[in-house]
Amino acid sequence: MKPLPHRYDVRLSGSTSGYAIASNGLAPLLRMAPPVEFDGPGDAWTPEHLLLAAVQACFLFTLRAVARASKIELLHVDVGASGTVDRTDGVTRFTEIVLCPTVTLAAGIDRDRINRLLEKAERACLVSASLSTPVRVRAAVVEREAA
Repeated sequence: MKPLPHRYDVRLSGSTSGYAIASNGLAPLLRMAPPVEFDGPGDAWTPEHLLLAAVQACFLFTLRAVARASKIELLHVDVGASGTVDRTDGVTRFTEIVLCPTVTLAAGIDRDRINRLLEKAERACLVSASLSTPVRVRAAVVEREAA
């Protein structure tokens, strides 16, 4: 990791209605629009989906780093996410985000060690730690026999 602080810049461009385009100068352009629930078209990335994807990606990359440091080989990780938007205290906001990672490992790895790995990744995730919304992790661990 490079020394802190880190800075990230994104540009969003669009007219008074319709789609907007997000760019960071390096990655492919990302077409965005409001979600269907807010009268959007339903065929583009929404701010709500991007927030969930940011939490998912951060958890996955943190889990990989923690596993590498712990000398635990992850065979595969799939992370589902669900976010609830509701109105509380007069504000519409995310009230909960649930991550559902399925982690596939070689058979015979100590389950307590894996649970500690998952808890450490949950605590160390930068994006989740930056949110006031509770992020819960409901993990499933799958063991695969060596081929």
